[in-house]
Amino acid sequence: MRKLLLYLFISFFTITSTQAQQPKKPNASEIFESLKKLNFLGSVLYVAAHPDDENTRLISYMANHVKARTAYLSLTRGDGGQNLIGPEIRELLGVIRTQELLAARRTDGGEQRFTRANDFGYSKHPDETLAIWNKEEVLSDVVLAIRQFKPDIIINRFDHRSPGTTHGHHTSSAMLSVEAFDLANNPSIYPEQVKKHGTWQPNREFFNTSWWFYGSQEKFDKADKSKLLNFDIGTYYASNGLSNTEIASLSRSQHKSQGFGNTGTRGSQQEYIELIKGEIPKDKNNIFEGIDTTWNRVSGGNAIGNILYQVEKDFDFTNPSASIPELLKAYQRIEKLEDNHWKQIKSEEIKNLIYNCAGLYLEAAAENNHATANETVHLNIELINRASENVQLKTLQINNETPLLEEKTLVKNEKIGLKKSFSVKKDQEPTTPYWLTKKGTLGMYQVNDKSWIGKPETPRYFNVTFGLNIQGIAISYTKPIIYKTNDPVKGEVYKPFEIITEASAKIAEKVIIFENDKPKEIPVLVKAGRDNLEGFVEIAYPNGWSVFPEKQKFAIANKGQEQTLIFTIIPPKNQSEGLITPMVHVADKTYTKELIEMEYDHIPFQTVLLPSESKIVRLDIQKKGENIAYIEGAGDVIPESLQQIGYNVVTIKPEDINTETLSKFDAVVVGIRAYNTVEALKFKQQILFDFVANGGNMIVQYNTNRRLKTEQLAPYSLTLSRDRVTDENAKVTLLKPEHELLNFPNKITEKDFEGWTQERGLYFPDKWSKEFTPILSMHDKGESAKKGSLLVAKHGKGYYIYTGLSFFREFPAGVSGAYRLFANMLSIGKENIHAVNTIKN
Repeated sequence: MRKLLLYLFISFFTITSTQAQQPKKPNASEIFESLKKLNFLGSVLYVAAHPDDENTRLISYMANHVKARTAYLSLTRGDGGQNLIGPEIRELLGVIRTQELLAARRTDGGEQRFTRANDFGYSKHPDETLAIWNKEEVLSDVVLAIRQFKPDIIINRFDHRSPGTTHGHHTSSAMLSVEAFDLANNPSIYPEQVKKHGTWQPNREFFNTSWWFYGSQEKFDKADKSKLLNFDIGTYYASNGLSNTEIASLSRSQHKSQGFGNTGTRGSQQEYIELIKGEIPKDKNNIFEGIDTTWNRVSGGNAIGNILYQVEKDFDFTNPSASIPELLKAYQRIEKLEDNHWKQIKSEEIKNLIYNCAGLYLEAAAENNHATANETVHLNIELINRASENVQLKTLQINNETPLLEEKTLVKNEKIGLKKSFSVKKDQEPTTPYWLTKKGTLGMYQVNDKSWIGKPETPRYFNVTFGLNIQGIAISYTKPIIYKTNDPVKGEVYKPFEIITEASAKIAEKVIIFENDKPKEIPVLVKAGRDNLEGFVEIAYPNGWSVFPEKQKFAIANKGQEQTLIFTIIPPKNQSEGLITPMVHVADKTYTKELIEMEYDHIPFQTVLLPSESKIVRLDIQKKGENIAYIEGAGDVIPESLQQIGYNVVTIKPEDINTETLSKFDAVVVGIRAYNTVEALKFKQQILFDFVANGGNMIVQYNTNRRLKTEQLAPYSLTLSRDRVTDENAKVTLLKPEHELLNFPNKITEKDFEGWTQERGLYFPDKWSKEFTPILSMHDKGESAKKGSLLVAKHGKGYYIYTGLSFFREFPAGVSGAYRLFANMLSIGKENIHAVNTIKN
């Protein structure tokens, strides 16, 4: 399990470890900042397309300086991106990036929302994006976000007026936001939403511009700024010793899977937003000008404001509990507000303030982080009141069941420990990200429970509600059931409490390649979700294939243990492919899902249930050369994939690259983005080029043209661009059909480019020296031919190959043609050796 180094980050409202489930324990300064936020009634919604698109500087400024309720609406969960910290891609990467966004919001003080749009990969135009997304459904989700959040201000990260100049998802996010700005107040639009949330009209909408969108700082300086507002977002927060930009950098650095670690900056810094809807404020530094953000905004709010403004004025940093009596008075008045929107928001905020001022600590911890349907779960419940206020526990309610009477006085600083238990329902669904429970489309996730649309996570069903009486006022607090343990290195570690299936199974390899018709033994790992699990496993497989034995029994004594069963898969004589699925039978139930657990230190422990299936491919493939050196980049499955077709692959570290080490290999493969991420490689280039000159082959996969560690990517001149072909079905023309690369040892035809997934390739070179031969040509609709996807150059006795083709996506998908082409790349130059050996024999 991959684990990142422990990284402590500071939020404006809380200081917490990266074990993100750990409860917040704010100090007096943070409590005071929350009190100031309680007294601000205004909202900002920031809109963009992906995790990491958001401007954390502006979100932090709005949340922490302006004190506005601030949220980021990311239309997608970032499934189509790359992963720099592990092997997860697609749906699992989307889960990681969702949690990274939540970690970012815990850092900068914002909230997080989504739509059902799926990040299907790079798109060059919003027309394509909105055709693959269901435009009407995504638009309805944006309208829903506006009606639910009720923002006064909307800020778009991208410009809706420039389609085709940037990622199609980017422009689409702005276009949908602009359209939704007007639709949200129309009761005839999505009337089913109106019944529950009403309509809403934001006051203003802005585009978060900068000199970059103008092409240069010089052009921006000369531009008309009559519709621009600007803020100094470099403000310093003395209460926690950080500038706004430092907090923003900590927030940005949560996007670890994208490699967006960010260095904090200090000092004055201007941020600009351009008005695109509504009236321009006269005060160009006040985004809320003309909008009442005081308690006078709501009917009955004046009396609440009179109380709370005085509490803010009189706040005692040495004794926050002194504010509790007045906070309780304001709480009672807030509970009677007619404005249900602000009532819900401010009621929750003031309850948390009372909780923190009283130094309350309420926790319900399960004895295990997993349980199954019909299982009894034992809880350790802790309560403590660390202030002198009069606090009594009246009831405990577990999972919304009938409250239990539990009369206890919480004496100052005396811990109360309770032991309770509950039974999980027989029909309880397992815990998993709600957007992954049903199969969606290329562009959309399917969400059956419409009330969950927009939520960042599956709502927690397992909770304990503490019914308290504080100075005679009844207040309840609901806490999710968690699991915690002690790690000898990290100390106290928290995990979510999850429901899993009683049995799950997985095949470790998600793609199994058969290079010939010989059978392979495939291990199936069965995991028990409860004690004393017995049953049998069989495998579903495609026509033409065979599996032996037909079924196997298993018996697992203890929950959490695993048992491995070996099945033999027998391929057909000819090329074929399909899916195999292990089916676990326990009594009258059948389980076909795999339990996936992901542990990274910057996000909470994640449990995901996905269909357990592996692709099996009988390849018609030949290869030459046996020993391959692999240099890691940003993460791909090249070593495992090449081992599947019979290569001996050894991963070598940059410091071990030397002439003697390389002499053992027929070829060197460099992982994706290695020259963007591995500093040491720039000192090893000549050694690698000498390896090629001495008869070896070197294959370099795609790098971005930004932040290259070296300009000398190849032994000859080579310039990277941002050229890419996003249509995975784009026609591929063989520019040199007679070239060895397309003929030995496998005959490559256009058929080998069928079935590719997500894209053809990315960041192709657009300039190269005469020594390179372009092999392929391809392009997206309406564009010129791109010939830089596969370049080969003879260098001495060997060959240097640069490719932007997306092998890192095609190998995990089991695309036959990608394997055959890569085998040719490794085998190039070996034809003569093969002929000589044949003559000798």
